[in-house]
Amino acid sequence: MDSWRVAVLGDGGVGKTALAVQFTLNCFVGMSFLTYDPTIEDAYRKQLIVDNKMCFVEVIDTAGQEEYATLRDQWVREGQGFILVYSIASRSTFERLEVFRQSMLRVKRQKPIFMLVGNKCDKTYEREVSREEGIALARTFGCEFMETSARTAYNVELLFTNLVRALRQTKRLETGGLGNKQGDKPPKDSKRPRCVVM
Repeated sequence: MDSWRVAVLGDGGVGKTALAVQFTLNCFVGMSFLTYDPTIEDAYRKQLIVDNKMCFVEVIDTAGQEEYATLRDQWVREGQGFILVYSIASRSTFERLEVFRQSMLRVKRQKPIFMLVGNKCDKTYEREVSREEGIALARTFGCEFMETSARTAYNVELLFTNLVRALRQTKRLETGGLGNKQGDKPPKDSKRPRCVVM
C-alpha cells in the first residue's frame, strides 16, 4: 500500500481545514468569524482506493497567516504533494498564492507536485475570482486546476484522488516503471525533473 503526505497551503480562512475534514471525516466544519481560531498545524489521515489500489493519505493542514511563515518551509519539506487553496469569494487570497508557490519552489529541489484549488464554489453570489482566472493561473503555474466546495463536498474526493494519481505517476517515472517492489534501486537517471502533464 502506498502512502502519501499532502500539505494544504493557502491564506487564512480559505477553507483548508474544512477541505481536510470533509475528505477524511466526510463532514463539514463551518467557520464563524466571531469564533475563528486559526490552525497552526493539524494532520488528518484516510485510507482510500484509487484505481483499484489501496493507499494511505496523511493531510497536513497548515496555517496561512504570515506570522507562521517560518513554519511553512518545514511543512513543505515534509509534504510529497501539495494543494494550493484560495477562496473564490476573496480576491486577496487568490493574489497571495504566489507567496505559497514560491515557498514550495524554494524548499523542494525538484518540481513540486501540486494542484490549484478554488474553494467555496458554493458561494456563487459572493464570487470575486472567475473560474477562467483560476484556469489561467494554473496554466501559468503548470498544474491542474479544480474548484471545490468543502460545504457540499463537491470535487473534494476527486481532488485528492487526482493528486494521488499524479504522485504515483511521478514515482513510476522516477523508478523507471519498476514499481520498486523487490527493493530495486531506482535507475541512475531518476533525478529527471518532476513534470506531470495531466
